[in-house]
Amino acid sequence: MTVPEEIPMPSYTLKLKFTQEVAAGTMAFHFDKPEGFAPIAGQYGDFTLIHPKETDEEGSVRSFTLASAPYEDSLFIATRMRDTAFKRVLKSLDSGSSVTMDGPSGDLVLHDDAEVPAVFLAGGIGITPVRSIVLQAIFEKRPQQLIAFTSNRKPGDAPFLEELNKAAARHENFTFIPTMSDLDSSAVDWDGETGQISASLLQRRLDDVKLPIYYITGPPDMVTSMQKLLNDLGVAEKNVRAEEFSGY
Repeated sequence: MTVPEEIPMPSYTLKLKFTQEVAAGTMAFHFDKPEGFAPIAGQYGDFTLIHPKETDEEGSVRSFTLASAPYEDSLFIATRMRDTAFKRVLKSLDSGSSVTMDGPSGDLVLHDDAEVPAVFLAGGIGITPVRSIVLQAIFEKRPQQLIAFTSNRKPGDAPFLEELNKAAARHENFTFIPTMSDLDSSAVDWDGETGQISASLLQRRLDDVKLPIYYITGPPDMVTSMQKLLNDLGVAEKNVRAEEFSGY
């Protein structure tokens, strides 16, 4: 039997427009959007540094979810800035510098059934696909109820916190429920939810915990704990999608 050849992902050269800090220790990198580039919200690309001035055993390629929504004019990613060769080089790039991107790829995309709510459980930088999916759904006037639970240590660590709060205030189909777990170290007052995302929080804020499609995005340990939490609540495995964000 002949095995069909895998179709290679499209490759693009992206030019950096600007960088910005979007939370403590988290940077966003905005690029010119290639002509004809048409991702689905929630997908990712493989980003390669071109002739980096340093590298290490982890190499010069990383996968990043596209934090930008497809309707937006620019393409951007956001990442925690660990002290690695890749991220030192990425952070040092000047405006106008180029990287290559293979993609888009990935199937963590919004379901089509308008009667079934979408619930996002995101930890830390796992917010990036949530931002893309939610803002695109709002732009397209999708009818699903969208509920995003996010977990961070404190408000200053939470990327896109203000932007998503404003989106929820403007759009009745979107509910944003951020929770903070370490307010003792926060310089900002917080009157929202506290602690980790828990079964009691979901039961209190959702009408029916078994009905939605769940999208879990975050560090591996968080993804595993959320999968167990949903299983313990009786959520069907077919209603859970997950994507891990390793700390490279």
